[in-house]
Amino acid sequence: MEKITLEVKGMSCGHCVNAVKNALATLPCIDSVNVDLDAAVVTMEYAPTQVSLDAIKATIEDQGFEVKHCVC
Repeated sequence: MEKITLEVKGMSCGHCVNAVKNALATLPCIDSVNVDLDAAVVTMEYAPTQVSLDAIKATIEDQGFEVKHCVC
């Protein structure tokens, strides 16, 4: 498992947090998702051999948010 933190713009409430968490839960091999609304970041552990970073970003963007970059 690899840990990654993404900056996500457009989250403003608990519903946004749940939307991101629920969307990421549909992807394979995503674990321990933490959404920090105040810092506008999503931190997770994932298996890069099972799911690509592009797929993770697309899943978050499909919820109406903008993934700016990786905060590594």
